[in-house]
Amino acid sequence: MNERKTNRIGIAVVEHQRQFLIGVRDASSTLAGYHEFPGGKCEPGEASDICAARECREETGLDVQPLKELLYIEHAYEHADVLLHFWLCAPIQPAPDRDAQNLQGFCWIPASELSGLKFPEANAPLIDLLIDTYVGS
Repeated sequence: MNERKTNRIGIAVVEHQRQFLIGVRDASSTLAGYHEFPGGKCEPGEASDICAARECREETGLDVQPLKELLYIEHAYEHADVLLHFWLCAPIQPAPDRDAQNLQGFCWIPASELSGLKFPEANAPLIDLLIDTYVGS
């Protein structure tokens, strides 16, 4: 019997002035073309908040401070089972400049625009939470 792989994923939900750091998965990756928050697989023994901050720095060049875990979601995709740890993070000073900063393909998207983006299925509860929290409040 072929046992499915389970991946623990630390995800940095980086918020600054009601905007979130969002990228698009490249053509060579799983779920290519979908929008994503910075994040990736946790190393063995690595806490998910440390992973989220590390992955954000590696993927965007931006240092962040994990503040609190927003959601924990277990999800089964065709390619793997994932344990998703979504961490609300804040940029470490200086505050990011939306236009001047090179974030390696990631950019700042207003919370009001999140519902129009194509995220992986497992992100749906997070997107709903962010819209409820940051849009019109």
